[in-house]
Amino acid sequence: MIESNTQIQSLFQQTPIASGVTEGQPASSKTPGFDDIMKQVLNHVNSLQQDSSNRMEAVETGASDDLLGAMIASQKSSLAFQSLLQVRNKVVSAYEEVMRMQV
Repeated sequence: MIESNTQIQSLFQQTPIASGVTEGQPASSKTPGFDDIMKQVLNHVNSLQQDSSNRMEAVETGASDDLLGAMIASQKSSLAFQSLLQVRNKVVSAYEEVMRMQV
């Protein structure tokens, strides 16, 4: 999980806000937007879940005897998914708060 957590952190550090771009400055075309970062994170979580599923299936069918590796992959995908859900909950909460603001 350390590797995937580091990858997620590095994706979020590439955002315009984290890289020092302020509101008055134009963002460079190299800087990914929030939607691009979320798509990358979703794809990464999806790949972790697919890897976990493939490893568990291999153990169940007898094609592999690496039960420990399958369990670790399962925990990695579960933790990544739970982290993604927490980020989603925070984004939805922030959106709702902004919508409640009076102009």
